Amino acid sequence: MRLFDGGKAPNPRRVRVFLAEKGIEVPIVSVDMAAMGHRDVEITQRNPLQRLPVLELDDGTILTETIAICRYFEELHPEPPLFGTGALERALVEMWQRRLELNLFLAVGSAFRHIHPAMKEWEVPQIPEWGEANKSKVIDFLGMLDTELANRQFAAGDTFSVADITGLAALDFMKPARIALPDHLSNVRRWHDELRSRPSANA
Repeated sequence: MRLFDGGKAPNPRRVRVFLAEKGIEVPIVSVDMAAMGHRDVEITQRNPLQRLPVLELDDGTILTETIAICRYFEELHPEPPLFGTGALERALVEMWQRRLELNLFLAVGSAFRHIHPAMKEWEVPQIPEWGEANKSKVIDFLGMLDTELANRQFAAGDTFSVADITGLAALDFMKPARIALPDHLSNVRRWHDELRSRPSANA
């Protein structure tokens, strides 16, 4: 088994944080995304979408997509549970993971990809107006999330989950996307600080 990893990119980072929370070590193949290494033959043969991370199993099976890879490891190593336990908790984790991925993680990514000059060759066509539009979407969603976090410690409840990993990656990526976290969102700020204080955040 080996994991093709893209360094600072937020999707590969989510898998590394997940593995760190589980205490799982997987051989890493580093791919230089800045040099377009994710578009090389080695990656393209494994993932025609030319995206990372990519998990190659010992029998040659290929898994792509961050959450699919995380679910695979959850099944192999159920403790600590990061997708919830029991029907209701699993549903809540799924709900908040989906909300955070669609409304925060993807919106931050769209702002970065459509505005940052370094992404001009990656995002074709690059549409700055769409990037700017996503900045306001991020702030609106965080306003709603701030209200939710007034009543619980983590995204989906009082237990750390994969939804928090998605939130951490998105919030940290707001800086290169040039989106400032408003000062009045104190619950989001508290949550972010708590997530960053976990050892896994350095994975």
